[in-house]
Amino acid sequence: IYENTGVLMEEQAIKDWRGKILGFIQTYPNGDAKILDFYRRTLGTYSKSLDVTKDFYGRIVAKGNQLTMLLNR
Repeated sequence: IYENTGVLMEEQAIKDWRGKILGFIQTYPNGDAKILDFYRRTLGTYSKSLDVTKDFYGRIVAKGNQLTMLLNR
C-alpha cells in the first residue's frame, strides 16, 4: 500500500489471550489498512474506498474490514 514512502501510519499489535503477538495491523491516513503476521509478512489489505478485504494474492475475501480473519488462515 504505502511501502517505504514515509507516510505516517498507525500500527496496532494483535495479541492472543496470553499476550503473545500474533500479528500487526497498519492503518493509513486514508483509511486503508494492511495486516502482517508475526514475522511481518503481508497477509492481506483493506481498501476503504472499495470497502473490501483482499488476501495476499489480491482476491476479495470479504466485504468490509475483515483483516483479522486472515491471521488464522
